[in-house]
Formats: sequence, C-alpha cells, structure tokens
Amino acid sequence: MVNPLVSVSCLPEFNRVEAHHVVPGVKQVVKELEKDLLELECFAASSFGENGGDLWEALVHPFERILDRLTVVWGIVSHLKDVKDSDALRAAVDKAQPLRTNFLLRLGQSKALYQAFEKIRNGALFDTLNEAQQRVVEGRLKDAILNGVALEHEKKVHFNEIQQELEKLLNKFSENVLDSTKLFGKLVTDISVLEGLPETALALAAQAAGYEGANAKSGPWLITLDSSMYSAVMRFARNRDLREEVYRADITVASGESFDNFPVITRILELRQQKAELLGYENHAQVSMLQKMATLDSCHALLEKLHSCSRDAAIRDMRQLEEFVRSENSEEDENLEAKLDMNDKELRPYFSMPNVMDGLFSLAKRLFGVHIEELEENTPVWDKEVKLYKVAECASGENLGYFYLDPFSRPHQKRSGNWMGVVFNRSHADVQRGGGVRLPVAHIVCNQAPPLPDQPSLMTFYEVTMLFHEFGHALQHLLSKQDEGLVAGSEGIEWDAVEIPSQFMENWCYDRNTLMSFAMHYRTGQELPEALYTKLKSSRTFFSASNVLYLVSRSLIDLKLHAKLEAVNSKEIYNLCNKVAGEILILPPLPEDKSICKFLHLFATTEYAAGYYSYLWSEVLSSDAFGAFEEAGLENETAVKKAGKLFKQTILELGGGRAPAKVFEDFRGRGPSINALLRHRGLVV
Repeated sequence: MVNPLVSVSCLPEFNRVEAHHVVPGVKQVVKELEKDLLELECFAASSFGENGGDLWEALVHPFERILDRLTVVWGIVSHLKDVKDSDALRAAVDKAQPLRTNFLLRLGQSKALYQAFEKIRNGALFDTLNEAQQRVVEGRLKDAILNGVALEHEKKVHFNEIQQELEKLLNKFSENVLDSTKLFGKLVTDISVLEGLPETALALAAQAAGYEGANAKSGPWLITLDSSMYSAVMRFARNRDLREEVYRADITVASGESFDNFPVITRILELRQQKAELLGYENHAQVSMLQKMATLDSCHALLEKLHSCSRDAAIRDMRQLEEFVRSENSEEDENLEAKLDMNDKELRPYFSMPNVMDGLFSLAKRLFGVHIEELEENTPVWDKEVKLYKVAECASGENLGYFYLDPFSRPHQKRSGNWMGVVFNRSHADVQRGGGVRLPVAHIVCNQAPPLPDQPSLMTFYEVTMLFHEFGHALQHLLSKQDEGLVAGSEGIEWDAVEIPSQFMENWCYDRNTLMSFAMHYRTGQELPEALYTKLKSSRTFFSASNVLYLVSRSLIDLKLHAKLEAVNSKEIYNLCNKVAGEILILPPLPEDKSICKFLHLFATTEYAAGYYSYLWSEVLSSDAFGAFEEAGLENETAVKKAGKLFKQTILELGGGRAPAKVFEDFRGRGPSINALLRHRGLVV
C-alpha cells in the first residue's frame, strides 16, 4: 500500500498516517525533491530568456511546488503530533526532522536560485511583474539571506549545525510542557473541596479520574492543569487552598527535575545569538525585525505608550480588587463580580457549541457573503469529533476552500491552546501543467469541554472569543484571491500583521446583534437576558489595563531575552523575567514563578521569538479596523455589509501580495490609530 505521506492529493488521509509512515515517507519525498531541485538549479544556472511569463513559469512555480510539497507533508506530520501525540510519533518525528531541515537548508542556500531571483530583481523584468510577484521575489531574496546563502565554508557548516539543533530543541521544549502538564493530578473525594465549580467542570474532572461509575455528583474527581480545568478552578472554586495549589503548579510547569526547560531555553538563546552573529547582526531581535512591519524603535514606542496609558488604571483595578477581597459580602460585590467576568456559570448554558457555530457562520455570510456548510460524507480525519466544512461564495456558488474543526480537549494526546493551521495554500502553480487552481484548506483546533450525555458542549465566553479568533485566521487563508501561492493567505505577510483578522473577529462577540443571534439557552431556547449581556459588556474592560501590562511585560521579556545577554544561564533568565515583570506589573510575580518555562510562543516556535509584541501591534490595527464598522453604525445593516465587503477585498483577499501597511490604508483610507484600542480597552478617560 502506498505511503499516505508520499502522494497527497485532494484531502490528506489523516486517518491512515501512522508513526511508521513518517521516516520512510519523508525520506522518499525528500529524495524526489532533491531531483526536482537539481533540475531547477540547472535551469537557473543556464542563460534563460528575459520573457517574464516564461521565466515565472519555468523558475518561480517549480520553486513553489518544491517548497509546497515538503511543507504539506511535514504539516501533516507536525499537526498529528500536536493533536494525536504518542511516544512512537515523537520518535519518528525526531528521526525525520533532520531530513526536512537539511533539505530546507539546501533549498534556502541554493546559490543558483538566489542568483536567478537576484537577476529578476535587478533586471528590466522586475518592473513588468505585478505587485504580488514583486513581493515574491523580494521575499525569496530575504529568506535566502536569512537562511545563510551568503555564508561560506566553516561558517555555513556551523550555521547548518545550529539550525539542526534548534529544531530539536523547539520540539523538546514543547514536549516538556506537555509531559510536565500531564504530571500534575489532584484526586478529590470530598465534593465540598470543589464548591463553586460548574457541573460541566465536575463532569470533566470525574471523567479524568478514570474510575468506573465516576460522575459529576459523586466523584471521585481528578483536577488537572488542562486549560479548561485550570480555568474553571481559578475562576469558580471557592476553596482558596485549591486555587493556590493549582496556580502554583501551573507557574512551575516544565521547571522541575523531571522536565526542566531552563537548560533548553538557555541553549535556544545561545544558538539564536550565534546564528544572528553569523548573519552579521548584533542579536536575534534585529534578525526578527527584518520580517516585521515594526522596527525595534517603533515597537518599544508602542509598548511604552501602552504602559503609560494602562498603569494608573491597573492600580485602580488592583485597589478595587483588594477591597473586594477584604469585604466579600459588601453591597458592591455584585457590580464588581460582573466586572470580574465571574459569570461564566450563568453564561455557559447560553453558549452551546451548535448555536455558536450557527452564529459564527451567519456573521461570515453577513459580512463577507460566504456560505459555510458541514460536509457529511466519510472524510478521513484524525479523531471522530473532527468535522470538515466547505466555504463558498453566496452570490456565485464558487467553492473557495475547506476547513477542519477539532473543537474538544484531549489532555493526554493534544497540546493545549487554540490555533489555526494550514493544510494547503491556494495555488495556481499547477495551472500551466494542466492542473486547476488548488483551493486552500485549513484546520482550526480548540480545547473546549466535550459534550456530556445529556447536553451539548457548553462554551465559556472566552472559548467563544477564541473560536471567533481562530476563524478569523482561517478566513484570511480561505478567502485569499492571490494567484501566487507564496503570498496567498497569510503567506508572506509580515508576522506582526497576521493577527489583524483574528483579533478583528473577536470584537463581534461583544456586538449585541451578533451575540443575541446565537446566545440562547440550550434547554429552553431563551435569549440571553439583558442583565447578563450588561455584565458581559462590563467585564470587557475590567482588569483590561492589567491585561495590557501583562502583554507589555511578556513582550519586553521576549525582546530583552533576544538581545545580547551578558550571561546566558538559568539564573540570569529567571532574574531578567522577574525584574521586567516587577517593573511593569502592579502585582509582581511570586518568587517561584517560572512560567517562562512554558512560554510556547517563544521557545516552541520561531515566528514569535522577538515577536510576541505582535499581539499588541496587530490589536492597534484590528481595533481601528473594527472602528470603521462602529463609525458606519453597527445597527446600519447596509453600511455594515459595505464595510464588510471592503474588509474582505483588502485585509482578507490580498494576503501577502501587498505590504500590510498599504492594505490597511486601502481599507481605512489612512494609517492606523491607537485610539480605538484604548477605547475598546477602557483606557480612554
């Protein structure tokens, strides 16, 4: 039987891919791609003609096909590792990873290809290319430089060794977080310890305990650090000792003897610094900014502005919280409880997953004119709860793409968090070879509570906003109209702009008309009461200033760690984190806080290293973009649809084919303003 990784057409056979397929599959694909790359290099080194169309089809599209095939295959493997983790799959990934990394280095360091792209950039041909094609050329040249194409001899060997080790360390960091998280488990047999927890959380805890006959009412219950369980305990448990124990366990994940990420962080930082110096830069932060909208100066200016705008409000919030703790039974408790957003137990029955999905899809139709439907046929998926959806234009019926949804938590095999991943990019690279346009495919992964026998999955409001957030990423991927796959969807977009559509979609969760379209009690069908909606709106801005300071603190820690440290060791890293947090946050971290050891954005990925500020940078743009709808009038359906059409034609469709600053101006008619973010965050006096 053919290895399912070797021939991937249409939709991947996720259900067939096993650990034993990974190494032979990647080996065969890399071997075939080596042959394709040699042929392309021979062409690139020859004296090809100056005809733009011929050159593009002969050079750029073959390059895209080579890169795309490996990206798709490795995307399947890494996705399965994230959602269906096992020892066998980990071992297979560890063996296959060097094959992938070696080939990507070989591709990125190809002098023949670099010189061919350079010839396009410096020749008369470049001016005949459209904007997206010019961005492709400039992006390839920048990537080649950052991949070490200019390095020679020992420096090149050292660079490649660094890259191989970094890939292993990023995997190790993620695995340590997952394994350390699974270590913690508190078995509870007395339900009074769990007073305050909603029935959904009790049912999950009973299920996690694994005892025959365990249930929400009689237990026993196992409290874990799974994201949905942790959130429920910290928000609703009346037992302070329980909250403290769970909190302290969470801030020390992957920092103990069994799974200690401090040595991993230390080595990652050392290698990133060495890599930056080989490329001729002072530190990794400088390298990171080469692929961002911001500069280091503008980034620090934004963080300082947000710090100054938030600090006084955060102090007021903390004082009010202290008063609340000292007088829990005061008459003002109800108002503060609403602001604290401690109402998910009341809200959750109104957010059944089927209703939320209907509301989300109705919003997409209203704003962007697309129809979304679940495909019922026997689609190969990685878990029985995964669904596949089709996205099409309402007006023409044109099929635009597909996305998988994997909504529920599986703590022992699925990493925590929420994310959107790419299966296929939209691509025209095969059109000239007789193929059609390949439609984009994505997957959205969440970690909400699964349904119970007598009720659907009931979502917290945070889970609702995260679903809208990840769907925003998927929309940019699926609605792209770029013909060049190398800049379609979010490909080729400067990294600090990729969160614009996702954060934009979160705003609609607070829009009354949108929320009321799906916030209905799962049993009675009753619409969300006005009093609860008022609480929800109130909760948006309370402690928002402290949340901004938290993001500023994490962003500064990230930037300082990726500057050139005087000494890179566990103590220095710990001291730096605590120093920055102590300077920025109103409530400093506990002495044992080692949450840097589970900071996946920084040390399990490459994109967010010296780039965590991107969440705040993008929020400036996304808030301002939503401000256009507010200015048009959220009650004005004609104006909302007009603004939605323009947002689709610019932010969603143009992808990486146009600089994000220009794309934003195309939509807003001007550059971005921070005012909408400050207003949405409640920071405008």
